[in-house]
Amino acid sequence: MSTFTVKTVPTTPYEGQKPGTSGLRKRVKVFQQENYTANFIQAIFDAMPSPGPKGATLVVGGDGRYYSEDAIKIIIRLAAGNEVAKLIVGQNGILSTPATSNIIRKRQTNGGIILTASHNPGGPNHDFGIKFNSSNGGSAPEAVTNRVYEISRNINQYYEANIPEVSLASLGKQTFGNFTIEIINPVNDYVELVKELFDFDLIKNFFVKNPNYKVLVDSLHGVTGPYAIRIFVNELGLPRSSVQNDVPLPDFGGSHPDPNLVYAKSLVDRIEELDIPFGAAFDGDGDRHMIYGKGAFVVPSDSVAIIAEYASIIPYFQSTGLKGVARSMPTSRALDLVAQDKNVDLFVVPTGWKFFGNLMDAGRLSICGEESFGTGADCIREKDGIWAILAWLNIIAKVNETKPGSGIKDILRMHYEKYGRYFYLRTDYEEVESEKANRVIDHLRDLVGPSKGTFFGKTFGEFTVKDGDDFEYRDPVDGSISSHQGIRIYFTDGSRIVIRLSGTGSQGATIRVYVEKYSKNPSEYDLETLPAVQGLIDASLEISKINEYTGRTKPDVVT
Repeated sequence: MSTFTVKTVPTTPYEGQKPGTSGLRKRVKVFQQENYTANFIQAIFDAMPSPGPKGATLVVGGDGRYYSEDAIKIIIRLAAGNEVAKLIVGQNGILSTPATSNIIRKRQTNGGIILTASHNPGGPNHDFGIKFNSSNGGSAPEAVTNRVYEISRNINQYYEANIPEVSLASLGKQTFGNFTIEIINPVNDYVELVKELFDFDLIKNFFVKNPNYKVLVDSLHGVTGPYAIRIFVNELGLPRSSVQNDVPLPDFGGSHPDPNLVYAKSLVDRIEELDIPFGAAFDGDGDRHMIYGKGAFVVPSDSVAIIAEYASIIPYFQSTGLKGVARSMPTSRALDLVAQDKNVDLFVVPTGWKFFGNLMDAGRLSICGEESFGTGADCIREKDGIWAILAWLNIIAKVNETKPGSGIKDILRMHYEKYGRYFYLRTDYEEVESEKANRVIDHLRDLVGPSKGTFFGKTFGEFTVKDGDDFEYRDPVDGSISSHQGIRIYFTDGSRIVIRLSGTGSQGATIRVYVEKYSKNPSEYDLETLPAVQGLIDASLEISKINEYTGRTKPDVVT
């Protein structure tokens, strides 16, 4: 056991170190500026809730993107300098966001630092991110992130220990004075968790009885590769060929680690070519997912609704019950119909997983989801891509006991026949100049505010405006109010448009436009989404004036 000394390093603040619900995301070159990362880490330590960093145990890991190991070395030196007692670090810096949340909760640590920019591209010319998770396993509350920002604006020093360089590849503990670093296998604790949540024997037996039922999982060279190999191949017995792009790479192989129909197109093409009934893709840090089988794409809004519908067949919910369900405001209202049918509470929250976490901590929420390919449960405090895939496989295996041959398409159809179908589509305009993006939102706020007297009742194509607002949420647990969370416009036929700015990019702004149309007509259930909502898309463009204000002629992503 060696000791170390601590020095106080003078520094100057940087502008713009304001973390959002998903932490601080910037270009790698920004984080590489002198003291930039150290400033932010020190601000996190200074902002930690009582009792603060002294004597704390923290979990550290991430998606393995470019600059991760450099950042972990800085975190180690500053953690020792701030009298943190122990760091639990994923081997080679790898630890998915859901796995990090699980370890924080399982080992009852004081929180964790996650190095990820989620679904954003990685590499020296792309994005990096740092976020702090609290002791409940979820993203730090706004009071903490606001304090981090305020400290970052005035920081003039940080505390750094001369800890020798630590091998992140070597499992086990290394102790330096009163400071310990434990390098752990990033997969083991998570596998223990999911085997308690789902019926692995049922799923495995389904594959044995249906040897031609192929599965293809794509990790997009993100963090989930090792988890996918262990779970789908080693535990469930699927062929090794069932997992692709499973080696985490600093630049994600030059691809965009965002599991949607655009960035996971190679997966979709292979599924169609090989007639694969079940496919899935995950994002960089493992908290998002996409489900796609031959001829069947599962819209995330439908995914969370169907998991809630079948919750009673999943072992975890058999033991805990279904306490309540929740969705983010832009997510389609399919979940609302299930909540009404199951007679459980429904919560509609702003975008941001922390809002679900409050409800979970209060014992009021079991299953929740966002339209942005995030779904999860109260077993942890983050959305979880692999959890969602296992939930679907559990459902498919159980349904096949009474209805052999049922796949994704059949389960979707049964759901629509029971509840009706919400046709739902999202378009993204990425990296729009902030000034132009704000002009769009200001225009919309005026329509549903001061101008509503002339706007409500106005017709756009076949759609007549009935109502609209700028969504505001009052947290039923702590009473906090979140305003200006997105513009909602409702039409007389029950259709809806939502337009909001997203803060997940590293520069500029992303304008997200959501359109939603409900049908209870079985003859329409098999229609393609785009033609079903084209009229709403046209109405949204006319109302928002996106093309006029931004100069864009088409969105960057359609999902």
